[in-house]
Amino acid sequence: MASDTQSNRPLTEEELQDLVASSDAGARDPAGSVGLFLAIVAVIWSVFQVVLASPVSNLLLPGSVVNNSRQIHLAFAMFLAFAAYPALKSSPRNYIPIQDWIMGIVGAGIALYGYIFYQKIVDSGGLADDVDKWFALLGLILLFEAARRALGPAMAIIATIFLAYVFFGSSSWVPEVIQWKGASLKKAMSHMWITSEGVFGIALGVSTKFVFLFVLFGALLDKAGAGNYFIKMAFGALGHLRGGPAKAAVVGSAATGLISGSSIANVVTTGTFTIPLMKRVGFSSEQAGSVEVASSVNGQIMPPVMGAAAFLMVEYVGISYVEVITHAFLPAAISYIALVYIVHLEAVKRNMPTLGNRVVSMGRTIGGMALFFAGFAGLCYGVQYPVQFVISMMPGASGLVLSALIVLAYMALLWLASGVDDLVPDDPNAKEVELPVVSEIYKAGLHYLLPIIVLVYFLMIEQKSPGLSAFWATALLFVILLTQKPLKAMFRGQTNMGATFMDGVGDLWQGLIDGARNMIGIALATATAGVIVGTVTLTGVGQVMADLVEFLSGGNLILMLVMVGLLSLVLGMGLPTTANYIVVSSLMAGVVVELGAQSGLIVPLIAVHLFVFYFGIMADVTPPVGLASFAAAAVSGGDAIKTGFIAFFYSLRTVALPFVFIFNTDLLLIDVTWTQGIIVAIAATIAILVFTAGTMGYFLTKSRIYESIALILVAFALFRPDFFMNRISPAYEAIEPAAFVQAVGEAEEGKEIRMVVSGPDFDTGNTKETTLVLKVGPEADGAARVDAFGLMLLEEDGVVKLDEPMFGSPVASNLESFDFYADDPVQIASIQAPAEQPLKELIYIPALILLGLIAMLQRGRAAKEGEPA
Repeated sequence: MASDTQSNRPLTEEELQDLVASSDAGARDPAGSVGLFLAIVAVIWSVFQVVLASPVSNLLLPGSVVNNSRQIHLAFAMFLAFAAYPALKSSPRNYIPIQDWIMGIVGAGIALYGYIFYQKIVDSGGLADDVDKWFALLGLILLFEAARRALGPAMAIIATIFLAYVFFGSSSWVPEVIQWKGASLKKAMSHMWITSEGVFGIALGVSTKFVFLFVLFGALLDKAGAGNYFIKMAFGALGHLRGGPAKAAVVGSAATGLISGSSIANVVTTGTFTIPLMKRVGFSSEQAGSVEVASSVNGQIMPPVMGAAAFLMVEYVGISYVEVITHAFLPAAISYIALVYIVHLEAVKRNMPTLGNRVVSMGRTIGGMALFFAGFAGLCYGVQYPVQFVISMMPGASGLVLSALIVLAYMALLWLASGVDDLVPDDPNAKEVELPVVSEIYKAGLHYLLPIIVLVYFLMIEQKSPGLSAFWATALLFVILLTQKPLKAMFRGQTNMGATFMDGVGDLWQGLIDGARNMIGIALATATAGVIVGTVTLTGVGQVMADLVEFLSGGNLILMLVMVGLLSLVLGMGLPTTANYIVVSSLMAGVVVELGAQSGLIVPLIAVHLFVFYFGIMADVTPPVGLASFAAAAVSGGDAIKTGFIAFFYSLRTVALPFVFIFNTDLLLIDVTWTQGIIVAIAATIAILVFTAGTMGYFLTKSRIYESIALILVAFALFRPDFFMNRISPAYEAIEPAAFVQAVGEAEEGKEIRMVVSGPDFDTGNTKETTLVLKVGPEADGAARVDAFGLMLLEEDGVVKLDEPMFGSPVASNLESFDFYADDPVQIASIQAPAEQPLKELIYIPALILLGLIAMLQRGRAAKEGEPA
């Protein structure tokens, strides 16, 4: 691949599909009975996962299978990894060597070890014996080899280093700061393979319960034709604008990001059509590839799926799925808006021509798209009312009635679709490019929105588990794949219903295979990352890393965040997004929260997890290893490294946003009202557009350096109005610790009081500080409110000392790292009570005035120079 991209030759369609297969689904595809056998195994895996997610799984599957589903999940992944991924580049692609059969079968067998010997392991209290430890060690070796084949060497190497640390942590060559006593083989293997602390931990559980169903949902939706429909609609809506193909690429990739969790597959799927058209209107090969990379990689931050990370956040942060995607929504949405603006500025700067001969105003296009998305969101939300009406009228038969209504809606939409021609992919290299007309083609795929509405309804309105929500949406897709072609034939008066039904069966069969093969890498990534997480829990290296990062950053939170971001980028060069997120969040999330509290900044855990995730996906872009950039260069014929650098520049907002939402959690819609949320959304949208204009050096015309700096300052003020307002009028006023009870008694209910606690660390004995945020309750007086917090105060010589809080009290977990029985007391260092402060949103006024002045300057200059403003 590298040689092709270096010689600037775009790859053929066949070579591109081989590229995607080798990275996502395995490059080996044997023909004949062996190929059929692998297809059957993949389909069985998909069907097993669908049954497991269904509401009747406990009736259809034995309890032992449900309880050990993680082992079965990994067994399928390991067998298919050895069968589908060749060991080396020179290994055969058209048949499976005998050693791969052996490794695949043995690997699957050892993955099932906990299922087969379940009773024995339970009887021994989950501890490995002398036989178990050797099976577990062989299992880890085979897992690492499977991961090397499917994910590249970096994942296996990093996991091996962590495992070596478990055994040799006390060796002299291990830096003294991270030395530990080391573990025996038996103890390590118990932890990594027999218990649920290592390979079979939370991450593999999330892959088993949730991720598979969403990957399968995406594969089936794509097989039904939704991917092509979304791209056509995006081109119909945006293709005629200046830089239209690039804008359509961004919107199309956002939609296909719903379908494909892989940025490489997304680049190739949409890029084969969008990149040639971008080049046609004036983008260079590298720029065209970069736009596709930036938009495809951003597909992973777009709710509701967000790769596998959203489901992992549910488990790691301990909040509901709805909360996770609510917090993730606004940064993702404004990130995409900014990317559309980037390509608009590129087109205006170069005065690029438009495609086609249709003239439609920009305002009408934006209005139409806003109306579509608002209408779709309204439909997803509004569907609950007729559903509730049906349930209240017919509580016993509501399930049947609602199913019948969905079928009726599907038939009606399919009847509409039968009235227009089926959509076929266009040829981007054709002499004359005919842009689709939205009013003519929208009917062809409205039925594809039904499964998405069902998914969003169950997730957001009913708030069912992600697995069950994806099950119902996938079940509807089964029906669509089997019936859409024969029903269209019937509505069109054709007689080939039998043949079209068999086409549908073929599509479903292929979709089930694609879903399973796309899951191999994710299952192996989560299992292998479990070894790294297991090492952290077994050795306590997480706390050591916290001390090390605190030492290197000097306690400076911004410097520490930069280090965490760099760690994510470096690890992400070799790890898939999901594995990178697991590793960095398990090592660093707690550190950021703890150091933030010591610095007086209360950082919500979800903000840290999103911070890590954003930097993890940036690794898909960043040279020298950005895989999505290599894929885009393979499509465009451009230089891969240059494509990566331009894509990184286009993705600067994805680097800036995490720093913004760490310090201003309003952006994550944490503890905001509807009114505040709307104001924050409008201000953040303007801010990201202004930031984009500042970094691109172009607003209404080419910016001068001082204008670019002023634009970035305006963006900062809109993103962080609190930064300026706190300097004008502080949000908190300091009060003496001795007056704490009185201050709590006088504070209004719901207000927050900040307390800085100082005392000896339980582990090191060194004095440390942490900040507690205490929300004032409805109790009658100050003493009662302090009791409700769980604080036990003792005032001596003007010093307010703290006794150890009762177990389970609100502050117990925040103070558990202090030593309350040391010679030096744990005491209140300072108290900050809420002060009267003007609305921070007032800062928007001077920021917008400054923006208006820059616009006036540039408009005048553009008029003089005769440039398009």
